[in-house]
Amino acid sequence: MDLLTQAVLGSALAQSASRKTETRLATVIGCLSGLLADSDALIRSSSDSLLTIEYHRHFTHSIFFVPFGALLAAFILWPFLKSKIDFKRLYWFSFLGYSLSGFIDACTSYGTYLFWPIIDERISFYLIAIVDPVFTIALITGVIVAYKKLQPRAALAGLAFAALYLSISFVQLQRAQSAIEEVAIERGHAPEEIITKPTMANIILWRSTYKHQGSIYIDAVRAGYETRVYRGSSVKQFDIERDAASIDAKSVLYEDINRFNTFSDGYISIHPDDDHIIGDARYSFQADGVRPLWGIDFDFDKPDEHAVFRMYHEYEKNDLKRFFAMLKNQDVAR
Repeated sequence: MDLLTQAVLGSALAQSASRKTETRLATVIGCLSGLLADSDALIRSSSDSLLTIEYHRHFTHSIFFVPFGALLAAFILWPFLKSKIDFKRLYWFSFLGYSLSGFIDACTSYGTYLFWPIIDERISFYLIAIVDPVFTIALITGVIVAYKKLQPRAALAGLAFAALYLSISFVQLQRAQSAIEEVAIERGHAPEEIITKPTMANIILWRSTYKHQGSIYIDAVRAGYETRVYRGSSVKQFDIERDAASIDAKSVLYEDINRFNTFSDGYISIHPDDDHIIGDARYSFQADGVRPLWGIDFDFDKPDEHAVFRMYHEYEKNDLKRFFAMLKNQDVAR
């Protein structure tokens, strides 16, 4: 999730177990502890930009790291708070604030290494977008009321609503997934995996991607009172052995493409507007779009140089209009 949600979730969890006299202090401790898990984003290299995406949401988000992350947060805060709270209580609030940082990120499509080192791969539940205002506002409301009124129950109410929201999202995911499975059958496809995830800031419009015979199929599903599938298009899946055969398999560039392929679970394709960019086809501004949100710039003529990871935030004028049309269950042109 975004940093604001991580912070207020940590605050709400710490507040929920506080006494009235501790509520405001617990708010601060939980907030800062909830943010600490994302310190892995600071792991980066000036020459190897892929290092950041490989380690972001890594070991600091594992459930097995929670006791250590909480201890680190407590040690950082202790010099500033030792006159106001004993260390045992400080650690307890730090533990609560840190405890669900990995889990809530695993609820997004980006995922986390939630069970590292036992399971060395990202876990994604595909329940919520990285930014979801309904989810976040519910938590913020509970935290603010608890802070102002010294009422920990308000934080519990916010947490209860957030849990209910995730439960509703799970139902929405199943509905969207079932709709796409039917479409795949109609096409004569039998994909082993279909990735269905919520689009920007909502749990009504979903983006679906799956692989079939060397292509990646992309569709959108509106899970309203009834489900409606907006049939998208397909792109050719980038095959490393085939499409990067001109460079040495031991070269830096080949290894970088392989790393990006692993990060993207094999959902990579050439950017439709630039054949020197390999994009992650799972993510696009449009629910059924093929232009990726991020990818790597590469040059086959420079195999000993690192590929460069980039974000592509540009979108066409019609994109936002089209997105809201789908959200409102309106007809859209392909």
